[in-house]
Amino acid sequence: MDLPFLWHTFVVLLGGLPLTLELAAISILAGYLLALAIAFLGSFAGPLGSGFANVYVFVFRGSPLLVQIFLIYYGLGQFRPTLQQIGLWPFLRDPFWCAALALTLNTAAYGSEIFRGGLRAVPAREVEAARACGMSGFLLLRRIVVPIALRQALPAYGNEIILMVKATALASIITLMEVTGLAQKLISETFRAVEVFVVAGAIYLALNFILTRIVLAVEHRLSPHLRDRSVGEIDVRSAHA
Repeated sequence: MDLPFLWHTFVVLLGGLPLTLELAAISILAGYLLALAIAFLGSFAGPLGSGFANVYVFVFRGSPLLVQIFLIYYGLGQFRPTLQQIGLWPFLRDPFWCAALALTLNTAAYGSEIFRGGLRAVPAREVEAARACGMSGFLLLRRIVVPIALRQALPAYGNEIILMVKATALASIITLMEVTGLAQKLISETFRAVEVFVVAGAIYLALNFILTRIVLAVEHRLSPHLRDRSVGEIDVRSAHA
């Protein structure tokens, strides 16, 4: 094993980590907001909103992410005059923003289904109790429905965040020099694919390990009732012992 070469590879690939993190952060944050909007549209906007949400989810979940990236990066160039007229061409000619847009639209489709499942998992008795206390409308959503739905959806959405971080590797297909893009460039120069991809995989593995810990910490933070229950169970067991 060539340790000096592995270290050199690690240093080179770290240069693409800021771009990977920026791309992941923008797409995850924008996708999160869009997913919430689609989930509420599908759950509370009647047949028209539900139909739009179902079509959106069907299209973006049913087609490969790579095809979506190609359609946005290469396909929209055919409409350059129109995009220039409405001021979107400076945005859509940049491979970074094309990749971010494709990742955002894709993760929003998966995230909306996760959040819609969370909304359906809100116990009816919680809603009835809130209404008995005088809550209704936006206050009921903000104080009861949304917090419970997000807590229910967080474990599954944590998986989607990790999948989206790994999906940023596809951005290298449209010339972005993030971690995978730099790895491919280094392989073309050294012809040492195994070592380079091992280091690249280790970087993604470390990054996703950190994200997993963060998601678990947030889940722990949002579930004080479960923490209190666990403590109570430990105290009861200690007393019986």
